Amino acid sequence: MESINESSNSFRTGLTAQERGFSHVPECYKVQPSHRALSDTKMADVPEIDLDGMFDPSLRSIIVEEIAIACRRIGFFQVVNHGIPQVILDGAMKTASDFFNLPTQHKAKFMSTDLHNPVRYSTSLKNDVDKVKFWRIFLKQYAHPLQDWIGLWPDTPSDYRKKMGAYCKAVQKLAGDIMEAITEGLGLGQPNVNSKLKDGSQVMVVNCYPPCPEPELTLGLPPHSDYSCLTILLQDSFGLQIHDPEDDTWKGVPVTRGALQVHVGDHVEVLSNGRYKSVVHKATLNSQKTRISMASLHSLGMDEKMESAKELVDEENPRGYRASSFRDFLDFVTKNDIGVGSSFLETLKIPK
Repeated sequence: MESINESSNSFRTGLTAQERGFSHVPECYKVQPSHRALSDTKMADVPEIDLDGMFDPSLRSIIVEEIAIACRRIGFFQVVNHGIPQVILDGAMKTASDFFNLPTQHKAKFMSTDLHNPVRYSTSLKNDVDKVKFWRIFLKQYAHPLQDWIGLWPDTPSDYRKKMGAYCKAVQKLAGDIMEAITEGLGLGQPNVNSKLKDGSQVMVVNCYPPCPEPELTLGLPPHSDYSCLTILLQDSFGLQIHDPEDDTWKGVPVTRGALQVHVGDHVEVLSNGRYKSVVHKATLNSQKTRISMASLHSLGMDEKMESAKELVDEENPRGYRASSFRDFLDFVTKNDIGVGSSFLETLKIPK
């Protein structure tokens, strides 16, 4: 057995504490007290938006306004009647769980420290570099256009590509529909950004959070916002917490079967020139069971710059953000550690 130095951060993928089922949390996994999950965390009153009738002219304006209110207040909502059949949701979740249950040798060929790798199995954003490690295992895979990437995905379990592909295709369409409603709520009609998003990137991050012996000491993911325009999340159990800016508290997100959670990302905050908020969130843990979540991040193309809409910039509301791309985000993460508070969004803000 390879020797592991628990006093440092020298755990390697395939031999990490969470993969090996340690009965304690090593020092390099312990997060600062202000980031830890509280046992008395309140549940969030998450806006639930029914998308049935989204394309009915008599109902669309109501749905668009509901989305706009959620984007302005907290940058987070969940959607029901979104058009993705439960069988597709369940199939993707089941095959994801089956993948993580495979012996390590089946996953080893996807292990990588290259953040730009289109299919990557890992336990840390930057193995052996991050100062703080997190109790997570993940598979990241590019997913749009699906035919360009699906051949690189795992072919074990045998149904992985079929079931995960069906989910990715369906959620990509949903993201485009929601983004159209978001830009409409901003008064931008159907601008170029929507067509660019449809031709842009989709990154599916399939997360596995194994049982943690001391969940109060560490996290699955630290507080952060997503670089994307939108992130659409499917989760099988409780563990997501969001930051409520109105009272500066962390709140748990309840799990509703069949519902999907929508995170407003950094690039929508940029597009809106600050009117809509990119939600800060984290992943907490439990000691009893494995939690699976699938985060589908939707953004423009790798080098396509997102900037504030000119219609939302004037003398009273000057441009508040620099333009940036997906590649800019990857370059930022390569050089910085989000586990100790580095924020991509903060680097985009223009001082007033």
